[in-house]
Amino acid sequence: MFWYQQPPRNGLKLIVSSASWSYNSYENGYSEAKFEVNREKSDYTLLAIKNLTLKDEATYFCAASDH
Repeated sequence: MFWYQQPPRNGLKLIVSSASWSYNSYENGYSEAKFEVNREKSDYTLLAIKNLTLKDEATYFCAASDH
């Protein structure tokens, strides 16, 4: 499972990937302290953004892989 951020007038940035139920791999500049991923089922995940600021303005995308 992958979560991406696309700020206005910018390209997609990978925030976090999740290869298992219990482990999330965050990209540089992103952390669980700000972006919390809750994946309770294989077909359902939720991204919570904590302490929102104007810098968080973006469109957020989720993508899944069968691998």
